[in-house]
Amino acid sequence: MTQSAPAALEAPSLAVHVRQVEARLRRVLQPLLDEHGLSMDHWRILAVVGAAPGLGMADVAAQAVVAAASLTRHMDRLVERGLVVRRVDTGDKRRAVVALSPLGEDYAARLRGAEGDAGA
Repeated sequence: MTQSAPAALEAPSLAVHVRQVEARLRRVLQPLLDEHGLSMDHWRILAVVGAAPGLGMADVAAQAVVAAASLTRHMDRLVERGLVVRRVDTGDKRRAVVALSPLGEDYAARLRGAEGDAGA
């Protein structure tokens, strides 16, 4: 009697599936993120900012699922690396808005391509 290879198991829950996808993405994306000393949190921020330039910090934090308390530190790193530009909102001088720089747009495109290659 021959045994066939076990079929791929479906994730027992959405939470498990999400973690499996995250692990697959991390394996593919981390070498690219390491080029700039960045983390997956940074990538989520870049992705959100790239999809909706001009967002305020609270909206970026919520959409990128990053703690608001750590967003400024993350954003400072992205600005230092020339990936994001941060400006004062012309409509509300108390509010900062962000967008990707040309370098950030190119880098985000590379990361999105790698995500696609990972099947995410």
